[in-house]
Amino acid sequence: MNIGADDLLRSAVAAGDVPGVVAALTTSEGTIYEAAYGVRTQGLAAAMRQDTVMWLASMTKPLVGAAAMQLVEQGRLGLDEPAAKVLPELGDVRVLEGWDANGQPRTRAPKSAITLRRLLTHTAGFTYDTWNADMARFHKTRNLPRTGSGMNIALRLPLCFDPGQRWEYGINIDWAGKMVEAVSGMRLGEYLKRNLTGPLGMDSTAFKITPAMRERIAKVHQRGDDGKFTVSAFEVPQEPEFEPGGGGLYSTAGDYQRFMRMILNGGKGNGKQVLRSETVELMSRNAMGELRVKMLPSQNRLLSCDAEFFPGVPKSWGLSFMINEATAPTGRSAGSLAWAGLANTYFWIDPAKRVAGVLMTQVLPFVDPRALALFTAYEKSAYSALA
Repeated sequence: MNIGADDLLRSAVAAGDVPGVVAALTTSEGTIYEAAYGVRTQGLAAAMRQDTVMWLASMTKPLVGAAAMQLVEQGRLGLDEPAAKVLPELGDVRVLEGWDANGQPRTRAPKSAITLRRLLTHTAGFTYDTWNADMARFHKTRNLPRTGSGMNIALRLPLCFDPGQRWEYGINIDWAGKMVEAVSGMRLGEYLKRNLTGPLGMDSTAFKITPAMRERIAKVHQRGDDGKFTVSAFEVPQEPEFEPGGGGLYSTAGDYQRFMRMILNGGKGNGKQVLRSETVELMSRNAMGELRVKMLPSQNRLLSCDAEFFPGVPKSWGLSFMINEATAPTGRSAGSLAWAGLANTYFWIDPAKRVAGVLMTQVLPFVDPRALALFTAYEKSAYSALA
């Protein structure tokens, strides 16, 4: 299908908006568009392809959410039971109230319980230091590693508000991943391989980069103040204490389409029913009531700009997806599911129009204006072609 995106993607690479990009569009039946332009690593000749392996970052979260929901189906996890029943350490988490005269954190016991629902909807009280000033200060005060380090101590953080009080993006899905591990008795990557990515045929999706994946990997690039890119040495730790369910997976655009098609097909993909249709329906609707998604103010401009998709459009959260409650300016239907990854990987799933799209590059900071503009233009071109 010609959706008019080739010139758009090619021009973005030529203009230096991104070093390389992969994009694809799929219906519930199969891929209707795919393209790749530019290079995997600036300065090297290896071209971007549909099977190029990239760091998913937070596009990991929906897969871990799906894994948790498999266990909810089986009655092994409860959405609204205290998560401390599965992970006792979550019963000891405290709420950060402020700072004493010596600049040390003041904390108190939470007024409500952390639950799996609150973890999957980012309403549990956990935040990220990238977008929360108090958490950035706490990290600095305690000299803590970031959660992407895969070190257990990186998760020993206080809440910034009582569970259920508001929405704020945070380390919640790392904890959900630990809940999956606790009840399954497996490492998170092994659970995913046996129960989700393996059955769906997502053979290039893993926390640990296999030799075959490494041959096709793209490097992360950092945009400088001059607008130019430098190649980063960043890689998710390959021998972590825990596999970060909030952002540790590597994958390809081709693999991710398999996951998106599974959602469009009510839990069925690659001939396998990995989730019940009613579970997918539950995951795909607002799971946090009257709370709404808000803008994320950057505390680290190297990692992220201020982040909000479709300002002015009300957005809720399902069980691991952002949901736009009204039609988006791109043409995305109300009730669509979406999210993104730190290195400017993006996806959306539109159940109303039975279409899903993905655009992946490896660029920091998150929502880099030129990368985000490319994704927005790509999505508009897709909907224009579908009209």
